[in-house]
Amino acid sequence: MSEYAKVQRSALKFKGIGDISAGKKKKKKDKESKQRLEQAVASQNEEEEKSKNAYVDKRTPAQMAFDKMQEKRQMERILNKASKTHKHRVEDFNRNLDNLTEHYDIPKTFALLHTVPPEKFGTMS
Repeated sequence: MSEYAKVQRSALKFKGIGDISAGKKKKKKDKESKQRLEQAVASQNEEEEKSKNAYVDKRTPAQMAFDKMQEKRQMERILNKASKTHKHRVEDFNRNLDNLTEHYDIPKTFALLHTVPPEKFGTMS
């Protein structure tokens, strides 16, 4: 048993590292830094509230009336679009297309006048 008497029974250690523990050491947080942070957040919140309350409408009465009318017209458009069903919208669209002129169609009378010389116009069969 003398062979086993000199066996190291503690944990193995690396050379040159010294006495470093296995885990990282946690730094203690300062109470003062927490208080400073809380004060900074509170002051920012107060400044935001002041800036919200400090808003002054610098528009002229004409500009305010214009914006009011714009909102009113937009609401009318929204209500008008919401009141129509898809079927009614398609019917209106088709009616609008029927009323449009067809610029790409050349009327036959117009085509005949410009393709046939006037002297041969009377002798057509």
